[in-house]
Amino acid sequence: MQKSLMLLLLVLAFGSNFGQELEKTWHFSAIENEQGETLVAVDPDIDFLTLSEGTFSYELAAKNNLKASGDYIIQNNLLLFFYVQPNDTLRRYRITEHTDSTLVFKEDQVMYKFRSTVDSPPVVTSTDQQQTLAVDPTKGLGITLNSVIRGAIGMIFLLLICYLLSSNRRQISWRLVFSGLALQLIFAVLVLKVPFVATIFEWFSEKVVAFLSLADIGANFVFGAWPDLAEIFQVRFDADGNVIKESFTIGYIFAFKVLPTIVFFSAFTSLLYYLGILQKIVYAFAWVMSKTMRLSGAESLAAAANIFIGQTEAPLVVKPYLEKMTKSEMLCLMVGGMATIAGGVLAAFIAFLGGDSDAERVIFAKHLLTASIMSAPAAIVIAKMLYPEVETVNTKLSIARDKIGSNVLDAISKGTTDGVKLAVNVGAMLLVFTSLMAVLNWISSDLVGGPTGLNDKIASVTEGRYTELSMQYILGNLFAPVAWIIGVPAEDIVVVGQLLGEKTILNEFYAYASLSDLKNNGAITNYRSIVIATYALCGFANFASIGIQIGGIGVLAPSQRKTLAAFGIKALIGGTVAALLTATIAGMLIG
Repeated sequence: MQKSLMLLLLVLAFGSNFGQELEKTWHFSAIENEQGETLVAVDPDIDFLTLSEGTFSYELAAKNNLKASGDYIIQNNLLLFFYVQPNDTLRRYRITEHTDSTLVFKEDQVMYKFRSTVDSPPVVTSTDQQQTLAVDPTKGLGITLNSVIRGAIGMIFLLLICYLLSSNRRQISWRLVFSGLALQLIFAVLVLKVPFVATIFEWFSEKVVAFLSLADIGANFVFGAWPDLAEIFQVRFDADGNVIKESFTIGYIFAFKVLPTIVFFSAFTSLLYYLGILQKIVYAFAWVMSKTMRLSGAESLAAAANIFIGQTEAPLVVKPYLEKMTKSEMLCLMVGGMATIAGGVLAAFIAFLGGDSDAERVIFAKHLLTASIMSAPAAIVIAKMLYPEVETVNTKLSIARDKIGSNVLDAISKGTTDGVKLAVNVGAMLLVFTSLMAVLNWISSDLVGGPTGLNDKIASVTEGRYTELSMQYILGNLFAPVAWIIGVPAEDIVVVGQLLGEKTILNEFYAYASLSDLKNNGAITNYRSIVIATYALCGFANFASIGIQIGGIGVLAPSQRKTLAAFGIKALIGGTVAALLTATIAGMLIG
């Protein structure tokens, strides 16, 4: 197993060079439709696109002297541009032709054609004209030896932490550890790097996004039709050509887009559970983990259920076994709950990160789905290192037949009620935690940072990224080493560290809201950092979850309350490390 894992790492290191082949300066040769009709006149001598070390810049003099720059990634034949200038947006293109001298990619019915050149015009970062070319590339950064080494260091460090905190190091099953890591790597490679599988998973992500968007129909019926974000977010220019961006508050997106989606998806999940469809999907995932990692039937089912439903609902799948679970199985159940997310909040996070862009929602849906699935075996690996199994366990896979509701309508009603409770709880938590963070920032900035002059020093040192002694700045520096360990580029470790701190101390909702804000404001400079953060935050590992698990699981298995209370902090550590391990592997594959 160890040899197979090393071989897989070597394949990853040297098996993806497509991104490297594109990195040069390309001159525009045509912008036309599929019928060959010219849409925008170009001049190959002065209109160019430069791809270099994960960044892009282009200039189109013929289109009002348009200049743009930002980061890019490549995934299979999709080229994705994350614009920093002239404004923050994400656009996706499909590469249809690529040779040493030619490059063609398309967006909808628009074809962008290029030829290579020896001369390399300088990278342009000017914002002379605040417009965006109707082009949208999608490219995943090629895997490099450096990214594999960074990933290996991160994986070793995280496993070392679990080894040092283990209750019985001699009983650690290294076969299980390497099987779990191999399962994670294989799935990640299939989804992110194998064209056929990636296309299927992308198609599935598109369908998930399209399905979740149906919640807008119900929301519009209840709240009335609201204007599209394209109308709400308007960009205009002053006499000097400077951009003026007028925007409606993010509260619109959250209140009328995110919360209704939570209610809708909760009701739909309840319906799937009543019909027995969700149990069959859970059983399939559990069977794979049970056979490859030799787990007990109960913990395999619980880990698989956590991919789709919450940390208090998943134990219902194994309710008959809870009272007789061993301590190792109980910790595995708790870590699995903290390392993954529920379907309802998955929908919310997609809306958070994707906003009103279908392309962005599909991209982040793919990453969030991948993260949730990958974190299931990661949680098992970490839990079994922290508290190895020393007792005989029941390996039989049998799902409880309890149904939610007495009939279809009752199941939908119960799911809707639970969804409303969750939506109100999420909204209330964000309201309270955002206000509490403001109070703490007022204390640290106005009462400490201002009088001592620290605010000015911080603004100077961070070049304006942070302007005061805020909790975000404190958390960012505290968790910055962890961000570096999981592969975040050096320029973003403080910002991503801030997100990791917010997720652990507050909750993942607040952290994803911060990530959305930082992404939209261009505070995170590298698109790779955004993707790694998306994986690292994908879990319920925070202090509040300890109480949620003790209360929720304790009701189902009263005799286990003592074990639940004793394992609270250990489960928090395990869930956090599992999510970080998933993020490390994703960062290694992104390159």
